[in-house]
Amino acid sequence: MLWLGIDDTDSPRGGCTTHVLTEVIRAAGDAGFDLIGEPRLVRLNPNVPWKTRGNAALSARFGRGRGPRRAVGRVAGRPVWAFSGARSRGPDRGPELLDVAWAAVRASASVGAAGTDPALVVTDHRPAAHWYWRAVRDVVDPADVRSALRRGGALVRTLGSDRGIVGATAAVAWPAGHPTWEAIAYRRPSRIGRRRAVDARSVRRAQAADPRLFLCEDVRTRRLLVTPHTDCPILFGMRATSPLAATRALRSVRSEPVDRWMLFRTNQGTGDHLAVLGADAIGPYRSAVLFGTVRGPPRVLAGGHVELPFADRNGVPLDCLAFEPTKTLPAVARTLAPGDRLRIWGSRAADPVFRLEGMQLVRLSPRAAGLDPPRCATCDRRARSRGRGRGFRCPSCRRRWPPEAARPRWARPEFGPGTFHPTPSARRHLAPRGPEP
Repeated sequence: MLWLGIDDTDSPRGGCTTHVLTEVIRAAGDAGFDLIGEPRLVRLNPNVPWKTRGNAALSARFGRGRGPRRAVGRVAGRPVWAFSGARSRGPDRGPELLDVAWAAVRASASVGAAGTDPALVVTDHRPAAHWYWRAVRDVVDPADVRSALRRGGALVRTLGSDRGIVGATAAVAWPAGHPTWEAIAYRRPSRIGRRRAVDARSVRRAQAADPRLFLCEDVRTRRLLVTPHTDCPILFGMRATSPLAATRALRSVRSEPVDRWMLFRTNQGTGDHLAVLGADAIGPYRSAVLFGTVRGPPRVLAGGHVELPFADRNGVPLDCLAFEPTKTLPAVARTLAPGDRLRIWGSRAADPVFRLEGMQLVRLSPRAAGLDPPRCATCDRRARSRGRGRGFRCPSCRRRWPPEAARPRWARPEFGPGTFHPTPSARRHLAPRGPEP
């Protein structure tokens, strides 16, 4: 069985690596290679500055199919079958698959576009899983990956820089734990560049009918999340926690004619980019989960963003920022007070500011809303003020109390303990779906 990984075939203006993989699968099938299992769409570090849109890499397995097969797509008018297993190893066809796949990549990628450096990796064994974890959580030197591939006997093709081999290798190395799925429908080539025709009501009905679907619509903004906003070949994609739910939903959506479709196993919604770290361990372009305390009052900035002073459990300070487009997070951050215990997650770019992607309010400090007069134990009546600094007196028995007898009145926090995520349209592909990462 052979593993194939590709990356960096699109550009900021168009193209799509998932569409390129459908062409690779078609060409490999014509050459006699069977698809083993579902193709994989793997999101990587969302913070790196050289990414194109969602920073996805793709991988697939090929060989001589064995066992049951099922349709995972349709390309060029023919079903794409995926086998559950592969037969024992036969002749080494790695070089042949490399040539066939590379020709498909060259023909369908955005070759020549600025920032597009296609990479293709073919290997008969999966690289160690740590290459995935490094690529989804950190910045990886392509030279390190190329050296590891050379030692493992992998076959590599690149155009331009070597940066794409990081993603291609990571997509193959992904261990595929707790996956989700996305069924993607593609446009006819003649319609690319024109306004997409996808019926929003049918998308809403599909989501209402199956709770396994996620990130279909942002109810707050009434924005569909299944359609991209660039001139790429994708028409729409349905994300789900079940492959059957994703493909059923895809068939139920009314839209312009679909040229092809493919089901992908993905790491979307897994939170794999997040690692539990201390504030002093969050380097540039890294993401993290931290436990700690609000160390000062929040400050509302121009545009509605909120700056939140925070200290991790070791007392190391960290300046956090809740951006206005996330809607939920700045609304919650504005209500926090020094001493509140939080669990937060987010990321940083080159600067040291920590950009919030979610938060859990673990324990809130008391909020004093004012002072109440004491209650008379004899008359069971609330005492009345005798004037500023003069204390209190019972209106019935005339008993008196000093000013310090006043009791604090506690306010109910606007947001109680719980977990808060950005509004769906502001969430990242990798953002955890559950109540907390």
